[in-house]
Amino acid sequence: MAIWDFVKDAGKSLFGSEAEAKEAPAQPAGQSAAQAAESDTDRKVAALKAELKALGLTGKDVHLKLRGDTVVISGQARDQETLEKLILAVGNIKGIAHVELEGASTETPAPAGAKPVFHTVQKGETLSAISQKYLGKAGRYQEIFEANKPMLTDPDKIYPGQTLRIPQA
Repeated sequence: MAIWDFVKDAGKSLFGSEAEAKEAPAQPAGQSAAQAAESDTDRKVAALKAELKALGLTGKDVHLKLRGDTVVISGQARDQETLEKLILAVGNIKGIAHVELEGASTETPAPAGAKPVFHTVQKGETLSAISQKYLGKAGRYQEIFEANKPMLTDPDKIYPGQTLRIPQA
């Protein structure tokens, strides 16, 4: 089991704001607080699954569970790259602080000892600077951009708190 930490207050907003949650009506009549919490969790898991589908990262054997601010991924992804992108896609959602792999694997095994390399963007950083740090040349930023598609759509649109996948070559 592996766990990755993310910046909970950074990322794409899928769940609505805390203000919207406070303005929402109380649980429906006849529904317990536990049922209301379960319903909210189901709504959030459905939003996460829809996001993965929109990014083309779904698989029939990939399953998500939400435990508070932790997403648990289980099942089987196509390959190591897809598994790493799944981790980032759900981890870079506002309100998610941790992603845990629970029995998750890939159809195509990763090379022995291969571990994903992730980088959390700091204020003022660019893909070029990150590329210089990890790949040795600022001009290789395009490799990091490509490794983070489809989550990234423009190499100039990264934000502090976002976690990026660093390709290993």
